[in-house]
Amino acid sequence: MKEEEVLSNLLKRIGAKLTELRKQKGYTSHEDFAFDHDIPRVQYWRIEKGQTNITMKSLVKILAIHKISVEEFFNSLYKESRKLA
Repeated sequence: MKEEEVLSNLLKRIGAKLTELRKQKGYTSHEDFAFDHDIPRVQYWRIEKGQTNITMKSLVKILAIHKISVEEFFNSLYKESRKLA
């Protein structure tokens, strides 16, 4: 698999996990979540869709909203990927 494909797949998995966390928090709309937490709405939409290369700064900010550490977040992604394999 090419490096671009690996990155694209990872960004999509990150976005899907962030969408799941947002919905668990009771937000049906990415726009409402972004507005309530002072995140640019278009940027947040692109993050959830895996269409942008999220920065660590943005990821840490979003995870702090969910009260999840970076380690917990990536560990959960890893565990989910192991279930699919």
